[in-house]
Amino acid sequence: VYNAAPAWGVTVGDALGVPDPLLTQHLHQHQGQTFSFLGIRVSSPLSLVVNGRRPPGSALAPPRLALSNPEEAPP
Repeated sequence: VYNAAPAWGVTVGDALGVPDPLLTQHLHQHQGQTFSFLGIRVSSPLSLVVNGRRPPGSALAPPRLALSNPEEAPP
């Protein structure tokens, strides 16, 4: 689940409702083998319904900011 907090997740046997899924077909080739599978993506774990309830706000991963300046050499 994208943007889910590390401490949150679903387990085998949970009933999961996905209200607005984005279904994509993935096709990858690696070392002469082809791998094909479907993926379902939702924008936030808060949009899911797990066992009849919405996840708590703590299910959403906090934002992280990553900066880089390729022109500056490290000290």
